[in-house]
Amino acid sequence: MTSTPASSRPTDVRILEAGHDFEDFRLRMPYQFGGRTITHLTLLNVSLLVGNGRGRQARGAGCMPLGNAWAFPSSRVTHDQSLRAMQKLADRIASLTARHSQRGHPIDLYRSLEPLYLEAAARVSAENGLAEPIPKLCALVVASAFDLAIHDAFGKVNEVNAYQAYGPEYMDRDLSHYLGEDFKGEWLDRYLRTRPASHLHLYHSVGASDPLDSPDRGPAVEDGLPQTLAEWIAAEGLTHFKVKLNGGDLGLDVDRIVDIERVVSACLRNRGGREWKYSLDFNEGCRDVDYLLDFLKEIERRAPSVTARLQYVEQPTSRNLAGPPRILLHRAAREVPLVADEALVDLDSFRLARQVGYSGVALKTCKGQSQSLLLAAAAQKYGAYLCVQDLTCPGLSLVHSAGLAAHLPGVHALEANSRQYIPSANRRWKSKFPSLFRITDGRLGTGSLTGAGLGTG
Repeated sequence: MTSTPASSRPTDVRILEAGHDFEDFRLRMPYQFGGRTITHLTLLNVSLLVGNGRGRQARGAGCMPLGNAWAFPSSRVTHDQSLRAMQKLADRIASLTARHSQRGHPIDLYRSLEPLYLEAAARVSAENGLAEPIPKLCALVVASAFDLAIHDAFGKVNEVNAYQAYGPEYMDRDLSHYLGEDFKGEWLDRYLRTRPASHLHLYHSVGASDPLDSPDRGPAVEDGLPQTLAEWIAAEGLTHFKVKLNGGDLGLDVDRIVDIERVVSACLRNRGGREWKYSLDFNEGCRDVDYLLDFLKEIERRAPSVTARLQYVEQPTSRNLAGPPRILLHRAAREVPLVADEALVDLDSFRLARQVGYSGVALKTCKGQSQSLLLAAAAQKYGAYLCVQDLTCPGLSLVHSAGLAAHLPGVHALEANSRQYIPSANRRWKSKFPSLFRITDGRLGTGSLTGAGLGTG
């Protein structure tokens, strides 16, 4: 559905130029999740020039990893084929964005552009003879860097932090236009913090093959950074741990979390710490709800301290919410909050996720700033558990991800694992936001994300 502005404001922007490039990085150590292992990462960098109704111009930037292993998993399309398809789609999206003549607020601009982006994804799929078409989630990942750049440019050209520009002063329509009559008379800024949280707990990712207390899963990486979970805890004072589990083998999954609790408990008690938290991410690895229930029962039996510290479980079963088979999760959701991630691509999927039993949502800027903000409002309105994750986002993409998390009420932690796997991609941003990229007390410093645009000034 396209969306055209109801009126023209001097703050509305039109896109004048759109450029992009790619950067390739090798991970310092493999990252395993959902039975997949990644060793390389490609970043999409976007730069946009916009003009507003006052005749001013400014540039905005967006950045996002092309996480095809997560966004386009397939047994019929190879990793290289899906990555090339995402790069070709980025080329198409850049052209479509540069030619877009509408003026408006970033959310309205993105809503008019997204159907064009999805049509482009279908064309790229057909023209390249892909055995499976580019999924919507994959198209959103590519589009997200452009959407972020629009929001960033909008704030900069109007000399305002973008999170201060989601109310009636800058937008023509209330939330009912985007989310339905339940939101009549409500504006997006109602669901945002007026200023970013000063700090967020860092959710440290424990990949499914990451060493815990000795580098016994391959040669050590000689770069001066921690190698094991125990070393990361000692170096950064970590208290929150996101554990990647593969599913498929109940014994192995239970043994893994029991081992992690052993290491975390020993490390934190040696440091005098008493409080720590877990989240578990199966990346769709559970074949059914009974697998998850059996897992929860076993950790309650073998490591009840994990159960007491467990904040939520993320995407335990297939992203295909409608099936077949249709997996209902209500029994598990009575035990622990369940958050949808890969399954969450729009408002309809949010509603469907709630129908099958999900009690919360995992927001990610890689699905778009515009959509993330709208779904954050919906989640809060309907009492869903809310968290923010990343896509191994480094550099600017981490700044933007942290900005989203820091402006959402009720979000107190953020996954940020680029420092573990691709720290080289963070170098240029460390000096500008040191408390975001240098961790000493288990927290990310987000209070300085107040500059124009998406916080970078």
